[in-house]
Amino acid sequence: MVKPSRSHRVFQGVNGVILTLVVAVTLYPFLNIVARSFSGERQIRAGEVTLWPKGFNLTTYEIVFRDHMFWRNYGNTVLYTVVATAVAMVLTTCYAYVLSKKHLKGRSALVGVAVFTMFFTGGLIPNYVLITSLGLKNSVWAIALPNAISVFNLLVMKAFFESLPTELEEAAQIDGLSTYGILLRIVLPLSKAVVATMVLFYSVAFWNSWFSAFLYMDSSDLMPVTVYLRNMIQGATGGSNAGATTDQLSQVGANIQAVTIVLTALPILCVYPFVQRYFVSGVMLGAVKG
Repeated sequence: MVKPSRSHRVFQGVNGVILTLVVAVTLYPFLNIVARSFSGERQIRAGEVTLWPKGFNLTTYEIVFRDHMFWRNYGNTVLYTVVATAVAMVLTTCYAYVLSKKHLKGRSALVGVAVFTMFFTGGLIPNYVLITSLGLKNSVWAIALPNAISVFNLLVMKAFFESLPTELEEAAQIDGLSTYGILLRIVLPLSKAVVATMVLFYSVAFWNSWFSAFLYMDSSDLMPVTVYLRNMIQGATGGSNAGATTDQLSQVGANIQAVTIVLTALPILCVYPFVQRYFVSGVMLGAVKG
């Protein structure tokens, strides 16, 4: 085995120090938010909280967890995220697979239509009128359908499908597989990395989304948890809230923002480790060709 040179060891050491500093800088804001969520109001306002809670309290968490509306809205968020992500993945995958076929007539027009939507939209009012006229208000489809295809995700998947060997599909055609059979039995099993990456992108986007629900849902029972937590912040700072009372929130106003961030980010942080190994490879594989 070749012994590493001194310059290589120095490079590894410097690289390790730099990456350690980057990790520390990246983790500090999140750890500070977690510490603030468990800290007392006086300590937060005095700027005493860094990486460890000061004046430990669980008042805000207790207020949130005792509110039945929180759990109802949390269930709504899970439902909206699952349904919207499933719809988005089906449409994006099918569209990307079609665009990856260079022999397809009208392919350039289809790519142009997709790219056009990256720069121009119908606007808020036309979208609202369209959703209302289609009868989609107060349903999961008002969230899932308008945001079903992300053009960035579409182009990444298209590039990935183009990088697959065409000989595999030709062999499958000879064996008698249909187009959908090739997609489901040949292409998708080879695309686990990019599929997992797109699922992560879509699920994070839908999980954190609140404006669509705020716009198209009329009842607080239909709102996602992001709208609930937004209302909590407003209740702590402006005096109105759909769940907990203003008197309760006034006692925990200093750490309400930290609690909302932790509660919103926690599910994604729990899911991410399971798809992290696909994340980098999925994006890189989908970016090698344009």
